[in-house]
Amino acid sequence: MPLSTGWTFLQNLHRSFRPARAPEEPIRAELFSLERLEQHAESLAAAQRLAHKGSRGHTLLPRVKNNRRLLMEGYRSIASDIREERAITPAAEWLVDNFHIIEEQIREIIDDLPPSFYRELPKLAEGHLEGYPRVLGVAWAFVAHTDSRFDLDWLRRFVRAYQKTHPLYIGEIWALAISLRIVLVENLRRMTDRIVTSKLARQQADVLADALLGLKGESPSDVMDTLRPFESTPLPRSFAVQMVQRLRDQEGRIAPALQWLDRQLTAQGTTADEIVRLEHQEQTAMNTTVRNVITSMRLLTAMDWAQYFEDVSVVDETLRAGSDFAAMDFPTRDLYRHAIEKLSRGSALSEVEVARRVILTSQRAVHDREKDPGYYLISKGRLAFEKELKVRISLRRRLLRFYMSWATPAYLGSIALVTGLFLAIPLYASYLAAMRPLAMVSFALLALIPASDFAVAIVNRFISDSLGPQFLPKLDFSSGVPDTLPTLIVVPTLLTTQTFQEYLERLEIHYLTNPAGHLQFALLTDFADASQEQIPEDAALLAAAREGIQRLNERYPWPGSENKSRFFIVHRRRLWNASEGVWMGWERKRGKLHELNRWLRGDEKTSFLDPGVAPANIHYVITLDADTRLFRGAAYRLVGAMAHPLHRPHFDPKAGRVVEGYGLMQPRITPTLPTTGFGSHYQRIYSDNAGMDPYAFAVSDVYQDLFKEGSYVGKGIYDVDAFETALAGRIPENAMLSHDLFEGLHLRTALVT
Repeated sequence: MPLSTGWTFLQNLHRSFRPARAPEEPIRAELFSLERLEQHAESLAAAQRLAHKGSRGHTLLPRVKNNRRLLMEGYRSIASDIREERAITPAAEWLVDNFHIIEEQIREIIDDLPPSFYRELPKLAEGHLEGYPRVLGVAWAFVAHTDSRFDLDWLRRFVRAYQKTHPLYIGEIWALAISLRIVLVENLRRMTDRIVTSKLARQQADVLADALLGLKGESPSDVMDTLRPFESTPLPRSFAVQMVQRLRDQEGRIAPALQWLDRQLTAQGTTADEIVRLEHQEQTAMNTTVRNVITSMRLLTAMDWAQYFEDVSVVDETLRAGSDFAAMDFPTRDLYRHAIEKLSRGSALSEVEVARRVILTSQRAVHDREKDPGYYLISKGRLAFEKELKVRISLRRRLLRFYMSWATPAYLGSIALVTGLFLAIPLYASYLAAMRPLAMVSFALLALIPASDFAVAIVNRFISDSLGPQFLPKLDFSSGVPDTLPTLIVVPTLLTTQTFQEYLERLEIHYLTNPAGHLQFALLTDFADASQEQIPEDAALLAAAREGIQRLNERYPWPGSENKSRFFIVHRRRLWNASEGVWMGWERKRGKLHELNRWLRGDEKTSFLDPGVAPANIHYVITLDADTRLFRGAAYRLVGAMAHPLHRPHFDPKAGRVVEGYGLMQPRITPTLPTTGFGSHYQRIYSDNAGMDPYAFAVSDVYQDLFKEGSYVGKGIYDVDAFETALAGRIPENAMLSHDLFEGLHLRTALVT
C-alpha cells in the first residue's frame, strides 16, 4: 500500500484526475478591428447557406435551460469555496458578484423566445450551427471576434455590412438582441466550466502537494509510489502549475517529485516556466472575457433596440426613401412592417422586394390617400396589392374576409344559429319525453331570451378572438402639434360659483400634460338653467371666470407673440326653450359645439357673449368633459391619428356623409379607480388603473372590429369642417343628444388606442 493509513483520501485522487466532461472551447476568435469586422460580415453573408423555407431546425430552449443549470452548479461550487475561505480567480469573482444579471438574462431569453417566432426564422444548412437560425450565426461571429465586448456602433456597422450581401429578415433583426444574449450565456457557461475545472484541478494538486509535504500529519512511505498513478494521463495545466508553485522551493526528500514533474512536462512537450506563463495568460483572458460578457449583458438590457432596428433595417430604409414613413410614430411603422412580413411569407418575394413594390405602387398613385404605403399594406388597397404580388391567402383568412364582407347578415345569422343549437338539445329532450306541443312552444319562448344572451356572448367572444383590435396608424407628433394643424381643446360645461375655479385648474392641468405645439384651450360655458334670462350674480361670475383665464394667459404666454392667447372662455347667454319651459343655453352641449364651430369659421350670429377674436385656422377640436383627465401626450396622439393620410375625411355630397377617412375619433375611455371608501360597486368593477399611458394597448370592441363603427360618448377629436358639413340641416331642435348627434353627423368614427 503506497500511502499510510492517514492518507487513504489520496488513493482515489487519480480516479477523478480527469473531469467527467471536458470543457468546451470559449466562443473566442481572432480580435478584429472595425474595418476587418465589416469585411468579415460581408464574407460571412456570402458563405452562409440557408436551409429550405419552413425548415424546423433545432430548438434552442433546451440548450438555454441546460446552460442555466450548469451555470447554477458552477456558481454554487465557487460560492462554496468562498464560504470555506479558499482563494478564487478574478473571473470567478466576476461571476459570483454578477450572477443576478446572468439569471435575469436567462429569464428574458426564456420569456421572449416563443416557439412560433423561432420557427419562422431562416435556418442554416451547414456549418457548426447547422439547423440553428442564421441570426444566431451572425451573433456568434460578432461575439467571437469582439471577445464578447458589446459596442452599439460596431454592431450596427457589422449588421449593415452583412446586409450588403444578404439583407436580414425583419424578424431576424428583432431576434438579434435575444441571439446575442443566447451566445453570451453560452460563452459564459463555457467559461464557467473552465473556471470550475481549473479550480478542481488546483484543489487536486493541493491535496497531492499536502500529502507529499506531510502537511496532513503523515508522510508517504515512498514519493514515487505516490506519484506513479498520475503517470498514465497527461497533467492538466492548472494541476501542473499548482504543483510547480507548491513544490518549486522544496528540497531534499521532495526533489524526486520535482524531477518527476519536469519529466512529465517534457513528455508533454513543454516546461514548467512555459505552462506557468500560459496559465497566467489564460487566467487573464478568462477574466477579460467574463468581464466583457457581464458588461455586455448590462448594455444589452439598457439598449434601445427599437432605434437600433430602424437604423439597420433595409425595409425601413426603403420605405423612408420613397414615402413619408419616417413621419409616422413607431407603432404605425411597426404596423407597416408586420404587413410586409405577412405579404412576403405568402408570396415568392423577399421583404425588401415587397417594400420596393409598395413604394413603386404608391408613387404611381394620383390621390393623396393612395400615395401612402399603408393604403396597400393595411387599408383598402390591400386586396389588389395581394393579387399583384400573387400572395397565397390561408383558408382561415379567406373565411374571415368573407364573414366581414357580409358583416350584418353574418353576425345576426351566427347569433341565430348558436341560439338554435342551444335550444335544440332541451327541445329534443322534451320531444322524447312526449311533452305537448303547446308546452314545448311555451318552453322555447321562455328559453329564447337566456339562450340568445348566451349566444351573443359566444359570438362576440369568437369575433374578438378572431379579428382582434387594431391600432390606427398615426403621424408622430410627440414633439407637439405642428402649426399647420392648430387644435383647440374645449371643455363644455356649466358655469357656477362652486365649480368655475375647479374648471380653471383642470384646464391648466390639460395644458401642463400637453404643453408643446400649436394647442389652445377653452372653457365652453353656459349659465345654469333659470326662470329668467339673467340673474343678479351672472355678471360677477362671468367676470371672475374671465379674470382666471387672463391669469392663465399671463402665466403661460404664447411664445414669441404678445397678442396671441393660449386660453379662452367662450360663454353663451340664455335663450328661451319653450319645450323645457326655462331659459337655458341653446341645445346644451350639442349646441355649444355647433356654435363653437360657427364662431371658429367667422360666424358672428351666435349666442356667445362678447367672445372676442376666435383662434385662427383651427383644424381640429378636442372635446372633454369637465371631469375628464387628458393624459400626457394624449392630445398629440389624437391629432396624429386624425392627420394620418389614410384618415383624412372625404365628404361625398351625393351620399351626404364622410365615405373615406374619419371625421370623428374618440379615445378609449377608462374610468379611474375610486379612492378608498368612495365609488359604487359598478365603478369598482369597471374601473381600471391605466397607469401613465392608457393608450399603450388596444381593447377589442365587437362593433368597432366587425362593423368599423362605434358609439360616440361625447369625448374625442373631430375635424371642424367635416363636422359642420355633415351636421348641416340634419338635427332638429331638442333632439336626443346621445343618439342623434352621433347618427346625424355621418362622420365615420374610429376608436383611437
